[in-house]
Amino acid sequence: MNVPSTPSIPVEIGLTAAIVAVRGDTPLILVARGAGGESSAQGGDLAALPSGPFDPVNHRTFEIGLRAWVAQQTGAPVGYVEQLYTFGDRGRHSRAGSRDPHVVSVGYLALTRLGDAEGLIAPGAGFREWYRFFPWEDWRQGRPALIDSTIMPGLRAFVARDGDSTHRRGLSRIERVRLLFGEDGDRFDEENVLDRYELLYEAGLVEESVRDGREPAPDFGRRLPLGESMQADHRRILATAMGRLRAKMKYRPVIFELMPEDFTLTALQTTVEAISGRHLHKQNFRRLVEGSAVVEPTGEMSRATGGRPAAMFRFRREVVQERPAPGLRVGIRG
Repeated sequence: MNVPSTPSIPVEIGLTAAIVAVRGDTPLILVARGAGGESSAQGGDLAALPSGPFDPVNHRTFEIGLRAWVAQQTGAPVGYVEQLYTFGDRGRHSRAGSRDPHVVSVGYLALTRLGDAEGLIAPGAGFREWYRFFPWEDWRQGRPALIDSTIMPGLRAFVARDGDSTHRRGLSRIERVRLLFGEDGDRFDEENVLDRYELLYEAGLVEESVRDGREPAPDFGRRLPLGESMQADHRRILATAMGRLRAKMKYRPVIFELMPEDFTLTALQTTVEAISGRHLHKQNFRRLVEGSAVVEPTGEMSRATGGRPAAMFRFRREVVQERPAPGLRVGIRG
């Protein structure tokens, strides 16, 4: 008996960049409205990360293709680049039953210095504070109020539906809520950005989840949105980039890709706090940074602090050859 074959769905490879910069105490992400040609059903009028299809005729490598799309859509120069993850879930770029090409997106984390980029940004592109998309990730002033006012009620309802069953990574819903959102005073791990977003997605608490056809949380339409949504699954890609950068700056000197050549230790601490979403103890931070030999004094003083002149430092590049993990291993709590 011949069984009719189902026509295969074409697969396209997309390239998506989460490009990070910092202005003072504000971490920024570069967005380009309408990037990638998303449909309105997938949030085409929302902010998007720079993205576009991989063209094997014109792009010898994925990274070359990525840089080409970033230049075309934003005009921003990109320095440090690393591949994050491959995002291939069905439904990312089309609704159920669609026969449109399925897009598998290769996500990247890129860093740029704001002074190098701002004057070159193309129309329609621009930097936005990344905590606009993830307001529950900013703990610099303590536990964000919306966790207890909005997130926890929604997650308790989620737990009530199936709280004890084992789910991802062998954890129940109850255990995931306690681990990821610090209920009952447990430590909030700043690196678990993606896991927290995916829990909110599964619970129907973010707009992307409802847009993708999942059951919304009770009272979803009557609650304030949990941050700004993005096209397709670009907020998931951004969450992956945030978690990667927060983790990597502890064992690699990537934070200096966001700093000017010369800086004060106060400016360095402010940047680390902005990325990590955590307040750091000033004296402990200075002691650990100076003891780690990742910076060296320039011999110059800054008078732009508004108070006493502050010593200027620069990244000591030799440290990369001296040891394998020259990051800023600073305590996040303080």
